[in-house]
Amino acid sequence: MGAALDDGLGADAGQNAGIGDPFLIIRDVGKQFGNFVALERVSLNVLSGEFVSFLGPSGCGKTTLLRAVAGLDPPTVGRIIQAGRDITALPPAERDFGIVFQSYALFPNLSVAENIGYGLRGAAWPKTRRQQRVAELLHLVGLADQTVKYPAQLSGGQQQRVALARALAAEPGLLLLDEPLSALDAIVRLHLRQEIRALQQRLGVTTIMVTHDQEEALSVSDRIVVMSQGRIEQIGTPEEVYSQPASAFVAGFIGRSAHFTAKVHTPSGHIAFKDLVMPASAAGHLLYGEAVEVFIRPEDVELTTTADQGAACFSATVTGCEFLGPVCRIALEARGLRFEADVPPATFAELKAHPGSELMSRFRPDRLLIFPSHD
Repeated sequence: MGAALDDGLGADAGQNAGIGDPFLIIRDVGKQFGNFVALERVSLNVLSGEFVSFLGPSGCGKTTLLRAVAGLDPPTVGRIIQAGRDITALPPAERDFGIVFQSYALFPNLSVAENIGYGLRGAAWPKTRRQQRVAELLHLVGLADQTVKYPAQLSGGQQQRVALARALAAEPGLLLLDEPLSALDAIVRLHLRQEIRALQQRLGVTTIMVTHDQEEALSVSDRIVVMSQGRIEQIGTPEEVYSQPASAFVAGFIGRSAHFTAKVHTPSGHIAFKDLVMPASAAGHLLYGEAVEVFIRPEDVELTTTADQGAACFSATVTGCEFLGPVCRIALEARGLRFEADVPPATFAELKAHPGSELMSRFRPDRLLIFPSHD
């Protein structure tokens, strides 16, 4: 362990890490498959008791990173330290984790109780203790009345609960979730993700989840690791990655937004799209004429039926409307710029919005997300 503490990994990596201390340290981890670079030397600290999600599109490297932590695909370069122990080269059986796969991977010929207790073997788990642990987990995941059933007799959500209980059975220090809810329908997913988060908080187990579903990541995570093309684009709380994206990729991937290219205009703190000039707080330090990538979210567009030139409004044509329950989403176009606005149903009724109608629009200057253009 001494070597692990002497190379810049930090004294917090010790075995006696408390809540909030780094429990898992990933340093310059890279992975290549032949000439293909799946991970480009990523670094990350996961705190004790934290719920972290690896989020990104297919092929971004999130599953490769999870498999490196699990020892299923050891990294080509870099180091992984768990609770002060260098596990980089250890086989999966010698690591302290439980894992839940997208496919559940339950044994079809074993009952629910037998599946959960499958890994509880050896001197540490005598029969009485094993039975107690299985009963405890069945109660924990709400399947106490399903103990003798087989996987084929359960719903998808129930099977996933069994897989979760099995992963937690041996009281691992780290829980790994690989797209655990992607095979379930929307209603079950919503309910089960809330259950997983509540269970994780109750047990205090350090958890990493891989997902491509941004809503899922935003709703359950303490922090989100946004990944693209084998690199980490941003690490932050759900609020940070949504409201303060670190790159154009994060701005476009997290949440819903309209995207357009503009130029920095005058006076300072303004941008222009064609002949539309609008104030943008984030452009205040940029040079006149600089090309920028701009994102605006539907909730940050303000609409009215009357012109207020002092508020930098511009006229836009309604091209479509959607009723989404809590909000109505209005699609608009102005000078070739397409964007959306979310308004409460009562406001929608007041606006009398319908395809072809004109509304005065305004982008909140403090909510325009601006990044240098690389074109």
